[in-house]
Amino acid sequence: MTGTSLGQRTGSYGSLPQNLQTQTTTTAFLQIQATTSPIVIRKPSKMLISGSRDKEKFISRFFKFTSRRGFGMLLLVVVSVVVCMTVLSAICKDDVAPAGVNLFQDDVVSEGTALHHRSTLYVENNTSSSTPPNYQESLQIVDELDMKMVNGDQNISTIHNVVPVYAENKSHLLPPVVDRRAFPHGHPCEKFALPPPSSDRKRTGPRPCPVCYLPVEQAIVQMPDVPSTSPVLQNLTYIYEEDPVRTELFGGSEFGGYPSLKQRNESFDIKESMNVHCGFVKGHKPGRRTGFDIDDADLFEMDQCHGIVVASAIFGNYDIIQQPKNISEAARENVCFFMFVDEETEAYIRNSSALDNRNKVGLWRIVVIRNLPYGDARRNGKVPKLLLHRIFPHARFSLWIDGKLELVVDPYQILERFLWRNGETFAISRHYRRFDVFEEAEANKAAGKYDNSSIDFQVEFYKREGLTPYSVAKLPITSDVPEGCVIVREHIPITNLFTCLWFNEVDRFTSRDQLSFSTVRDKIISKVNWSINMFMDCERRNFVVQVLSPLSII
Repeated sequence: MTGTSLGQRTGSYGSLPQNLQTQTTTTAFLQIQATTSPIVIRKPSKMLISGSRDKEKFISRFFKFTSRRGFGMLLLVVVSVVVCMTVLSAICKDDVAPAGVNLFQDDVVSEGTALHHRSTLYVENNTSSSTPPNYQESLQIVDELDMKMVNGDQNISTIHNVVPVYAENKSHLLPPVVDRRAFPHGHPCEKFALPPPSSDRKRTGPRPCPVCYLPVEQAIVQMPDVPSTSPVLQNLTYIYEEDPVRTELFGGSEFGGYPSLKQRNESFDIKESMNVHCGFVKGHKPGRRTGFDIDDADLFEMDQCHGIVVASAIFGNYDIIQQPKNISEAARENVCFFMFVDEETEAYIRNSSALDNRNKVGLWRIVVIRNLPYGDARRNGKVPKLLLHRIFPHARFSLWIDGKLELVVDPYQILERFLWRNGETFAISRHYRRFDVFEEAEANKAAGKYDNSSIDFQVEFYKREGLTPYSVAKLPITSDVPEGCVIVREHIPITNLFTCLWFNEVDRFTSRDQLSFSTVRDKIISKVNWSINMFMDCERRNFVVQVLSPLSII
């Protein structure tokens, strides 16, 4: 499991800088070693005095016979040579690539104001004549890349010597990076290491980093034959209420029901069989007269999806549908691609003549949602994002991507890398900059993401329940704040429960799901042996890229 917070991240890789204690100890040792040797002061000999006088005479004669212009030209030549050597050295360092892999540079993608190059690594040879970097060297490379890609920081060379201090974490050093990649012996990506950081300071802000994917054929072989084990929880059912009634002052909705605080607390007491609120409370069949209604023809198609589903949504005609790229024939034939839209977005798609007679736009099967449960488009988007297991009851794995994103890596490769490779059941990237809920709340208020009083109420509620700022005590969790635009998961009872309870928090409080993520996660892992793979945000940026819509620019 990964996640917690000591202040602002120093890198877009979403990893925390290494502990500086080793560096401090080494520096102190060198200082002690330098001062313990006896100091001997020698008198200069007559030979040295004579030599120094000869040097002074030579210098004076040189300036006497050399004009000022000539001396200036000589100085200029020396400086030019030094500058040329420095530039050549930097270029040579940038061209270094890790042994045993091929690096393919794809086209440049615009994301906000920063330009990004997507680097994908495919292993061709598991044997190499050169020795790969060891574990500590790999972590050092990650940290250096992290710092080089952080929001245009101009003091990259000094960050290693600075420990950020924040109001509630003044006594802590930042924890070390925790590398969770434990490859099986002989795994093709076992010797993968990140390349050295680029010295191009013009390219600032968060960027993708290379990811070692298996070829699609090999990735498919890694797909588990049987579902993963769900700890403790084996049977999960959902509450049905024909007429949900509010019994307390705040929280809940007609769509999600109105669970009391007692019911909420009991839902975190993990048992072998559980019955919980999980949206769609008004009907036995999600999407059929439950709110978030789906046509029967679409429900039938969704029921046929028994393997992997890739899902996204656009409500309010805010984003433009992005077609997945680099998708294998195996994925085109066997993976379900579903895009959920409201009637406003559907009208735009039909007017643009992009929708064919199979209700498809490229790979995406378009599903029109009627009778939306919420007036807020972002809150409506949380339904398919968190409750895919309810509307795809037979799917084994799912990949959720926000509507603003373009998928550029095959789903089989993504699932192998972030789930199957290490036996994970839930994966989400950590925020590239923030890893503390309190800081995330302040950032949301500053950006006007939600009503400030509602954000304050939610954070204070969690604080009374025991939420504290992120600290080293949470290791190996490395963040409390996800970058929630991508979710990679297996559909088993424990992951289904997690997203149900996460949705209930979004339904009860604000729609800012980053604020409630860690509370739900921590309550569950305190009861069962389960974890979430919170991978680096730069890895997420490798397989999805953001394309700004015209409406988002206005």
